[in-house]
Amino acid sequence: MQTLETLSDADLLARCRDGSQPAWNAMVRRFQRLVYTVPRRAGLSEAQAGDVFQVAFSRLFEHIDRIDDPARVRAWLVTTAKRETLRLLEQDRRLAEPAAGGAEADADHDDDDAGTSALERLVDPAPLPDALLDDLQQQDRLHRALALLDERSRALLTLLFLQDEPLSYSDIAQRLQMPEGSIGPTRARCLQRLRALLETV
Repeated sequence: MQTLETLSDADLLARCRDGSQPAWNAMVRRFQRLVYTVPRRAGLSEAQAGDVFQVAFSRLFEHIDRIDDPARVRAWLVTTAKRETLRLLEQDRRLAEPAAGGAEADADHDDDDAGTSALERLVDPAPLPDALLDDLQQQDRLHRALALLDERSRALLTLLFLQDEPLSYSDIAQRLQMPEGSIGPTRARCLQRLRALLETV
């Protein structure tokens, strides 16, 4: 029996359209990390990222019946988060301009030097190219698929592939209390299950 966590994006969106509060809660849990990542990767503060999060899901609620392709709700949320992120970056840039003018007068610099100095402290106004957004979505899919694996399989793949420093099979065997010789075959089975799950998330 499928749970809300294992429903496809399209099926979960359909439940949300029907007014299911548990489905909405599941929708937020599913995409909250992805939506937060967009403004944070752009250099916005945690509080600003929270604002982007609120805007993205508020607009999803408002426009849920206008999403033509329910399977692309992930991309819709990312695009909405990107637009709000760029709006906040532009707002920060405008707020910084008067301060830059004051600093220019005090330091007696010319216009170009003062403007450059102020802008150097600002984040790139277009920091999220489509390729990066695609990467973020793929990372989100991977984490969601990993979460659907059993705990032991998830732990093995995490130790094998998601560590800052690679671990030897000996270290992994010791941590998971499993025979070192079984890691290779178990790894293959876990990856096979993970690939199957990636087709569903």
